[in-house]
Amino acid sequence: MARRIVSAALASVLLTGCYHASIETGAKPSTEKIEKKWAAGWVYGLVPPSTVSTTSKCTKGVAKVDTQLSFPNQLVSFLTGGIFTPMEIVVTCAE
Repeated sequence: MARRIVSAALASVLLTGCYHASIETGAKPSTEKIEKKWAAGWVYGLVPPSTVSTTSKCTKGVAKVDTQLSFPNQLVSFLTGGIFTPMEIVVTCAE
């Protein structure tokens, strides 16, 4: 009985929604995007991924930055015990 409760609690934690954060600068977005599907973070995100260089592609600045931990990202983080915590970063350039 206790084993089922622990399994159900673990499943509910692992199957929850994916983390997502979005930052908008107020600039009008263009169709140009910079995507990093597996930006390397470490130790549950305490050591963040390296900075995304946007100066060469986004000559008029950045309109929006989206970060998220997709299901595959969370699965890899779980399998590595949180040591490697990849995340997806999408930068939308301004018009």
